[in-house]
Amino acid sequence: MSTEPRAGRPRASSRETIAEAACELFLEQGYEQTSIVDIANRAGVSRSSFFNYFGSKSDVLWAGLDERLAAFEAQLAVDEGTDAATAVRREAEAIATDFAPDSLALGIVHAAAMGIEAEYERDAALRRARVARAATARFARGGADRIRAEVAGAAWGGAVLAAIEAWAHDGAGRTSLARFLARAADSAATLRPLPAGEVRQLRVVASAADFDEALEFYRDVVGMSQAEAYEAEGGARVAILDAGRATLELSNPAQVRFIDRVETDGDAPSEKIRLALEVDDTAAAVARATDGGAVLEASARETPWRSLNARLRGPAGLQLTLFQELGETE
Repeated sequence: MSTEPRAGRPRASSRETIAEAACELFLEQGYEQTSIVDIANRAGVSRSSFFNYFGSKSDVLWAGLDERLAAFEAQLAVDEGTDAATAVRREAEAIATDFAPDSLALGIVHAAAMGIEAEYERDAALRRARVARAATARFARGGADRIRAEVAGAAWGGAVLAAIEAWAHDGAGRTSLARFLARAADSAATLRPLPAGEVRQLRVVASAADFDEALEFYRDVVGMSQAEAYEAEGGARVAILDAGRATLELSNPAQVRFIDRVETDGDAPSEKIRLALEVDDTAAAVARATDGGAVLEASARETPWRSLNARLRGPAGLQLTLFQELGETE
């Protein structure tokens, strides 16, 4: 194979020109048989110019993704929001922003022809590990225990690389990486499918007569960050404070009266402490609960904030609200 520069190839050095030349040579004579000098000659640049853009031969394939992974790591390292899962998903999906088909997509599809299968698997594992480490650290800062953080981080590492591989094989020039990353993110965000009705969140709902005093204590003294806050008719106020794996909902008396009008027929007033459990399917959860000994105090009904709520009296005398989030109106 001639190493003379191709006629008409621009002499100006650019990462795209070098990457194109490298991929041509990988396909023509194989990855192992292609030297950096070969690539530089084919691209019409000097060997030193090659190193202005790439640190090694394998970087030709990975440079574009590595830039995005560096941004992913940097953003998660400084993110201090209350919801680690949302932050990880947001930054993972941002990897797809303006990600055009490049040498990595070509290498994935033609790994066997280029003779880079082993090289690719090794390098892909390193990138999975980078995503996993950054996500794990963010989950840990968000309050997850070590095992859960590492399992979730590993899931995100796998999801990002799986999306890129699926995108490449589907025809990177014909479809969007964002679509594949969104699908992979759905899988990573749910580590295991939850059967209908299984509890997804524990929320302790407390009535606070002196709302401002309670809010200041739990938010500023105890250190539970404020995730949400709302006001309603009659001076009703509610603040939801994040505790990592549970939330404390503080409601003043006006808010309690408002909730009771929405959630009941007035015959099952809220007690000082009521446990609210998020479920996938309120009707199924109520049926299981009543079969198991709970007493129905208020049947399921849709609330103005798009949840399906039912109130029960459970064992040990606990007052329960089972609620299913219905999502945004179409």
